[in-house]
Amino acid sequence: MARPKPETFDKQKTVAENRRARFDYAIEDKFEAGLVLQGTEVKSLRAGEASIGESYAEVTEGECWLINANIPEFSHGNRFNHEPKRRRKLLLNEREINKMMGAVERKGMTLVPMSIYFNRQGRAKVELALAKGRKAQDKREYIKDRDWKRDKARLLRENG
Repeated sequence: MARPKPETFDKQKTVAENRRARFDYAIEDKFEAGLVLQGTEVKSLRAGEASIGESYAEVTEGECWLINANIPEFSHGNRFNHEPKRRRKLLLNEREINKMMGAVERKGMTLVPMSIYFNRQGRAKVELALAKGRKAQDKREYIKDRDWKRDKARLLRENG
């Protein structure tokens, strides 16, 4: 079965978004991955509590892991609560994992989580991006291009 294109990921409810990543990295390719979660983690995510601002993903021994993502403890979780910043396994096809591993090792790219969301079936998913870090000059050019596109759209709207 073919995977959907990144633009067609079935996002129903976005829980956490890494907006800074679009500025800090040049995004090359996107992947949708499932998350292996404990019960209290799912309940925290459904409550809309998560932070992936300083998180990243890595491939070790043929498996992909989400590292440093903060899903706070569930308020009514008592002794069954989870550790907030534990490593979480990501569910991907072997072909996708090999593609990521090759890009990270050969091209020096980074695996950045862009968002955590629930799809229409209620499954927690992570949108991962293969990205290359931008240097300060690249960031200035990105800002200049973004501002020019905004000004151009404004001029076209005003002048018809």
